[in-house]
Amino acid sequence: MGIAEAVERQTAAMQELSRRAFTEPDVVADDAPAPVEQARAQRRRQAAATEAAVLRRARQERAAREAGTPTIGPPRALRTMA
Repeated sequence: MGIAEAVERQTAAMQELSRRAFTEPDVVADDAPAPVEQARAQRRRQAAATEAAVLRRARQERAAREAGTPTIGPPRALRTMA
């Protein structure tokens, strides 16, 4: 009977260590976006913001050329995400 009890104690100890090491993620609602979808949505928002900034800058430069006025400073480099 001693061996069976030792095996049970060892199994319980291993399960507890495993539970601590590999915690379950918090329960997420079924309709919540997956982390991958959240990352994709964030990248889409960043791309849309960058595109909008580029279009604004291009419109400003074209308007300045058509008006014959110099543009405001040298073109800015766009910030890139690594």
